[in-house]
Amino acid sequence: MATEPATTRRGELPPELDDPLFRQAIGQFDGALPNAGIDPFVAEVLRYPERALSVSIPVRLDDGSLGIYPGYRVQHSSVLGPTKGGIRYDKAVTLGECAALAMWMTWKCALLRLPYGGAKGGVRCNPRNLSLGERERLTRRFTAELLPIIGPQRDIPAPDMATDEQTMAWMMDTYSMQVGHAVPEIVTGKPLSVGGSILRPEATGIGVVMVVEEAVRRLGTSLESSSCVVQGYGKVGAVAAHELAVRGARVVGVSDIAGGVHDERGLDLKALDQWRDEHEGIAGFPGSQDVSNAELLELPCDVLVLAATENQVTGANAANLQTKLVAEGANGPTSLEGDEILGERGIPVLPDILTNAGGVAVSYFEWVQDIQRLFWGPDEIRSRLADLMGDALSRVWDLSQSEGLPFRRAALVTSIREVAEALEARGIHP
Repeated sequence: MATEPATTRRGELPPELDDPLFRQAIGQFDGALPNAGIDPFVAEVLRYPERALSVSIPVRLDDGSLGIYPGYRVQHSSVLGPTKGGIRYDKAVTLGECAALAMWMTWKCALLRLPYGGAKGGVRCNPRNLSLGERERLTRRFTAELLPIIGPQRDIPAPDMATDEQTMAWMMDTYSMQVGHAVPEIVTGKPLSVGGSILRPEATGIGVVMVVEEAVRRLGTSLESSSCVVQGYGKVGAVAAHELAVRGARVVGVSDIAGGVHDERGLDLKALDQWRDEHEGIAGFPGSQDVSNAELLELPCDVLVLAATENQVTGANAANLQTKLVAEGANGPTSLEGDEILGERGIPVLPDILTNAGGVAVSYFEWVQDIQRLFWGPDEIRSRLADLMGDALSRVWDLSQSEGLPFRRAALVTSIREVAEALEARGIHP
């Protein structure tokens, strides 16, 4: 006699996924469903990740002691192809956070029509307290624990918070040693010497500005007459700030983890970079005014780029923003409450699954180049990136106009429909 399976009721989250960021991702998904018009069964399948792996990572530390670190890898959907997503090292990494980021990566890949599903992984640690050798041992052991579920046709990791080209080289080497030959296509974001791609480190920031420039043009102005504030002067934000300046924008404020600087006349970014290198931060930059991260978000500007971390614009501060356009360079920087307030105020938001998709786009280019063992130059990569980002923005913009949807809702609806169509075509096995 068949028994009813133990399932989660609609609207409830499994306790292991009950995390603020996953609730945010689910809230966005549920909000888009009435407009997406997909089968309720398909929607229920897409609410949860296909697979989640939790591991314990033993690491011999430099002082001879043993550290045990929790690690996770979540694969949200493989309907469109192998899963793709970053690896982060951070004190706040949880399974639920990885699940949220994996879901957003699914929508991001679908929006750009890449043959990928979404994944995300991470290790809960304080990377600032680990030596280079400790980070290498942590990375190699974590990679070994992931071997059952990763592969160039299964799941392809990439860099994220506190991970970089060196981290990916260690992952690629560890995987390659297990199979007996070099497999550069197992990860993306690697150094050029082991199969990395030109422009991959800068791709997310470049993509942000490509989207912003076209959106500003469609809104009837131009970057050349725009003042911009960039929160998060790191791997994404610093590149975006320089790209904005090259295209004629006036970057009046930027911030890093310790705080920010503001100059209404426009910051000299080359001089700021030199100051940061010499002083381990941007605070105190001559000729500018120091501001906190909270104050930076509320500076008057035409474009506010959020390139730091999640939940920066919330119900507590969204009413105080003095910008005409928000561009999400980070994942999940605007909470559900903040999004609602910005919508009520008529401030458009270029959502993360569109605006910061340049990184996964060039990761896709890197993967394709590695498989072919044929590499492209910077002009070709920049041109291909512009085509992908421009096409995605056009489809989101057109849907937003035709159905009267805010940009985030239009982007989610576009992505959900892409994945749902593929899922319905493939069916459920068995």
